[in-house]
Amino acid sequence: MPTSSTPLVLVSGSGRSGTSSLAGTLKRLGLHVPQPEVEASETNPRGFYEPQWVIDFHKRHLKELALFNIDSRPAAVDIVARHVETGAPTAELHEWLAGQLDAPQIVVKDPHAFWFAQVWEVVSAELGADLRWLTALRHPAEVVGSRDIAYLSSQSEELRLTKETSNVAGWVHAALLTEQAGRGSKRSFVRYVDLLADWRSALVPVQEQLELELNTDLGSTEHHAVDDFIEPSMRKSQLTWDDVRTPDWLRDMAEEVWQLLGVLTTTPHDPGTLARLDEIHEDYRTRYADAVALTFDHTKAESTLAGRQARDAQRATVQQLRRDLEQARSAPAPAVGGREAAAIIRRAVVRRVTRR
Repeated sequence: MPTSSTPLVLVSGSGRSGTSSLAGTLKRLGLHVPQPEVEASETNPRGFYEPQWVIDFHKRHLKELALFNIDSRPAAVDIVARHVETGAPTAELHEWLAGQLDAPQIVVKDPHAFWFAQVWEVVSAELGADLRWLTALRHPAEVVGSRDIAYLSSQSEELRLTKETSNVAGWVHAALLTEQAGRGSKRSFVRYVDLLADWRSALVPVQEQLELELNTDLGSTEHHAVDDFIEPSMRKSQLTWDDVRTPDWLRDMAEEVWQLLGVLTTTPHDPGTLARLDEIHEDYRTRYADAVALTFDHTKAESTLAGRQARDAQRATVQQLRRDLEQARSAPAPAVGGREAAAIIRRAVVRRVTRR
């Protein structure tokens, strides 16, 4: 039976889109972040505003399924769905969330959450929490390039094209899935650049669309803690498509998705926009299937080569272990006992693994 009517704002979407800034802002405006939080780091000194349990929960299940945060594979959706059918993720989230609903309003931020949208919806309904989705929007060229461009600039053109194409495809897939996750619920979208430029104006529609109670009047110019947290300099990456290597069709698809999501900042459930996003989603699945078919020989050859290398390495390790053991047995007394032989094997294994 429902035990709470607590508004639960779930901040999700592609990483490096401003989700931390958005969650941190809401915390300063009076919403509660379940504790303990992920600690700030050198890469994000202002803080992540992510509940540690939620991050561990999503990452553990994604790792078990061998999925990435912004996995570009359409098949990933079915993989997660089959895993959810086991009931394990739902039971875990139910147990945790049941102990978090004492606060008047809660904000939970995790870029992985869209993968488990069904779990959040089911558990929220069971507990009576009012689930509301909030998505930070940032241009895909900036998201993809915020970290990888510097590293890839010194790599080969082939590697750069492969990695950046995969990242843009991952952004498209994550954006489409995140948008789809919030359909049927209260939801809101906010551009990261708008949040940094004027957080009060950017959050006016968010407050209305999500029906939130904030600890300040957004029409007021009186100094607020958010003024010390949000500033334009936080937007360190300002790249464009000229800085990203990716096929033209994928660039055009990502750009259109970005533009369509921008429409949802004012009308979160616009029928025409949703219909077009569905068409793009289907086109993405078709093109991905074509790409997989086109690269079948390449993928099969790479898999065969990797398996051969693994077997060769295993044989080399076994042979070296035998040599080490024979050498130990032929050494002068004292003779090698069971424990000493085991120790020799352990040292040999460590040596071989380290060399690899």
